[in-house]
Amino acid sequence: MRFIVVEDDTHVGQLIGLWLEESGHNYQLVSNGKDFMKVVSRESFDLIILDWMLPDTSGDKLLSWVREHIDWPVPVIIVTALDTEEDIVRGLTLGADDYIAKPLRRKEFLARIQAVLRRSHARSDAKEILRLPPYQIDCVAHTVSMDGKHVDLTQKEFELANFLFHNIGRVLSRGHILESVWGQSSDVHTRTVDTHVSRLRTKLALSSENGWRLSAIYNHGYRLEAPSDLSLSR
Repeated sequence: MRFIVVEDDTHVGQLIGLWLEESGHNYQLVSNGKDFMKVVSRESFDLIILDWMLPDTSGDKLLSWVREHIDWPVPVIIVTALDTEEDIVRGLTLGADDYIAKPLRRKEFLARIQAVLRRSHARSDAKEILRLPPYQIDCVAHTVSMDGKHVDLTQKEFELANFLFHNIGRVLSRGHILESVWGQSSDVHTRTVDTHVSRLRTKLALSSENGWRLSAIYNHGYRLEAPSDLSLSR
């Protein structure tokens, strides 16, 4: 998974980053609200870890900004020294998915992250086969069919298709796609994403003619859009 950590305490931020890396996640650390808004305006993440007290703004303002400006219900976990019942209720009421009081405890922290991610991805991970007419994505056999006919995809093309179909309607940055599909953020050029998206768009006929659309979002990345009459229950 790809996280962004908003924490002005360098020691705490690095500690959280170490725990995330040891658990196999990627993360980006920022220390203030201005940098956070700048980053998430061009990049996408699977989860936000948000300190409630920052030097240039407050966590509640950032959380409200996230819910207003990010078109995908990205999970947010608040990490703060404010641990009264009123503080916790306020954070959860504003849209946080969990609230963890400092000082952090490694096992509890990671367990809460996993719980939030399970709830967030329960819908997309519920079945081994995604049936989204005219497509069927077999997540075990690593195959895709369209109108019942097998579509010949390379391994990376399948992984890209699988990632996109698990995130329908969500704007995904090129960096997020690189980390999720290629497993790295810098050694592979973002043009690789563009090339694979172009091939996938052609092979799966992802165009308005059949109701599906794989759109490039200017200065950001891509979004797979489903037909408006399609049920996304899987």
